[in-house]
Amino acid sequence: MDQNGVPSKKKVNKKSVLIDDRVAEEITRVEELSYEIKIGEVTTHNLISVSPHETMIQVVELFRHKRISGAPVIDDDHLVGIISMEDLIRCLLKSDTNSEVKKYMTSPPTVVKASDPVVEALKVFVNTHFGRLPVLDDEGNLYGILTKGDITMGLLRALQRDYQIEELRRYRASHLFEDIESDRSSLILRYQIKPHDFTNGGAASSNIKRALIRLGAAPMIARRVGIAVYEAEMNLIIHTTNGGVIRVEIEPHRISIDATDDGPGIEDVQQAMKPGYSTATEEIRELGFGAGMGLVNISRCVDNMILESTPGKGSRMRMKIYLNEDSVGEASQSK
Repeated sequence: MDQNGVPSKKKVNKKSVLIDDRVAEEITRVEELSYEIKIGEVTTHNLISVSPHETMIQVVELFRHKRISGAPVIDDDHLVGIISMEDLIRCLLKSDTNSEVKKYMTSPPTVVKASDPVVEALKVFVNTHFGRLPVLDDEGNLYGILTKGDITMGLLRALQRDYQIEELRRYRASHLFEDIESDRSSLILRYQIKPHDFTNGGAASSNIKRALIRLGAAPMIARRVGIAVYEAEMNLIIHTTNGGVIRVEIEPHRISIDATDDGPGIEDVQQAMKPGYSTATEEIRELGFGAGMGLVNISRCVDNMILESTPGKGSRMRMKIYLNEDSVGEASQSK
């Protein structure tokens, strides 16, 4: 955190403009919220303002009585400045409390817009030493006053809402199969993966991992599935001509993952399974992908993996992760 109490930004390697699944995991929910929440949502509206013609001694009494440390200065319904505790201190040091507010106020004030995301206000707070910012609406009228404390409370409220919503989603998901009567119940998730779509690379794995957590899966299981799906997803993005499909079937005793495509296929499957082997182009490697560890990472995360491929026709990779000891025998038999 900096001297103003604002969270410092992480330094991201700008060699590539792409954000993969691993980098995305480092972005906190608070950072996301600072882009999602509008300034107007966290602004204080019950304004206490002063006139530029009031004396500084009147402002001292106002601040003491209202227990505030700053206020907008309004003249003829227009924002003309802002007066703060720092201004009062300057005035008191000069024994000049009979002077008018307009002598000590900051004018014109630095303002932010209610419709802008909170991150824009954070930038202003970082680049200045102001403790509060007047907030204007789209017509340029005074909307409210924003402090760093307002932002903190707004983010905390948003995180609380996130928590409550997520708990409700998890409860609903974990009870998904309770009232269903069938010989075999399963949830099937299907994702269409486009070739060379690095912008959305990792989206399917993140969605599947989130779904598993909501269904009550152990974190280790969710991570194993997430890694396996991520690597399969990136293989489809990097190596296929037309993309492919990832299908995940979730059952009480196992998770089955299928990744299929229609080309170009793999010439030597055994060779492809060796660590470091890759057919990725130099362009793909410059983007940070195609290191040749994808299939190796998948095999480490799943209990059963079968890769079938025909050159010129496509590939199919079938993976299974077993969720209880009764399934271990099934795993050993199917290998």
